[in-house]
Amino acid sequence: MRQQGGFTLFEVLVALAIMAVALAALLRASGVAADNSEQMKQRMIATWEAQNQLALMQARREWPGPGLQEGEMQSDGRRLRWEREVSETPNGNFRKVILRVLQPGSQRYVLAEITGFVRSPEVQP
Repeated sequence: MRQQGGFTLFEVLVALAIMAVALAALLRASGVAADNSEQMKQRMIATWEAQNQLALMQARREWPGPGLQEGEMQSDGRRLRWEREVSETPNGNFRKVILRVLQPGSQRYVLAEITGFVRSPEVQP
């Protein structure tokens, strides 16, 4: 009597179970990667906006008073909140500016934060 080669039903079921677990893990990983990609894009846009605001302040030679200001802006079709915290420095000709771009909504989730300095308009470059 010849013995036939091949897989048993049990072996096929085990192989299918392993494939199902592997495919589920692959789908989960691709979903996480897509979420991270969107979050990185949002952080990059927020960083650009913070840098733009600071560069505009320096180019316009603005001299903001110390304190905290808040506002909203539109960028790339997204609504973002911003905070600008201005404080004195030991050198009276400069002020420290901290710009934060926050996710819209009530939570305080900071997408980007940069620190820079503005010079008094009375000081010649």
